[in-house]
Amino acid sequence: MSRNKISQKEWQKSLVSFNRRDFMKRMLIGGGGVILLGKFGILHLSSVQAEKAITYRMITVDLEKCTGCRTCETVCSAYNHRVKVKGEWFNGLGNPHLTNIRIHGFNPDVDVPAVCAMCPDNPCIQACPVEPHPETGRKALYRDEKTNAIKNDLKRCIACGNCAQACREQRVGVIYPNPQTNKPERMCTLCDGDPQCVKYCPFEALSYVEIDLGDEFYGKSPESIAEELTRRWYAINEKEGKDE
Repeated sequence: MSRNKISQKEWQKSLVSFNRRDFMKRMLIGGGGVILLGKFGILHLSSVQAEKAITYRMITVDLEKCTGCRTCETVCSAYNHRVKVKGEWFNGLGNPHLTNIRIHGFNPDVDVPAVCAMCPDNPCIQACPVEPHPETGRKALYRDEKTNAIKNDLKRCIACGNCAQACREQRVGVIYPNPQTNKPERMCTLCDGDPQCVKYCPFEALSYVEIDLGDEFYGKSPESIAEELTRRWYAINEKEGKDE
């Protein structure tokens, strides 16, 4: 059975072997998105590669605290798009359009932050057709050695868009092709291990923790999460457009 055709539940079960620790409950993955885990879950995720166990950390969101203020978008953009003035580097202007964490707002009022899910099976990397480098073993898309964040080698990337399509179809859809080059952007960098969105969230809605695959919202799109939360919080069935 192809990966695209397996159910969410089956996919989560297939990754049970990656879990290594008990972990916190009642957190949400920013999904971005990503991985979005709603207010009922958290994500802990570790995987085994060769003889070494790798523990992934990501940004999670407590939806009950998130107000959709977009402070996270501003500080993310400022940190990851720094400017050099007279030989000294400063944070950029903080244009939300350039952020790696994106707030999706819905009506009735539901705000769903989406950010990279740090998927252990790497669908975006798997989709990259570039052959692994003979020395580093990396494709054009690869994981950062320090943070395990997804990065792109602009010199080797062929701008095929496969990674963005894989993320969109198999996970949350937080990779955006550049409008001019078609090369992937907006992958969470984790700010070199010190996520600025977590640091400056005025409501302490964001956390930087190890992730777990057990939550029902893991890997779902912001739209799917919003639909379910709308039903739970407002007792409204969006598909039918009427109160339940």
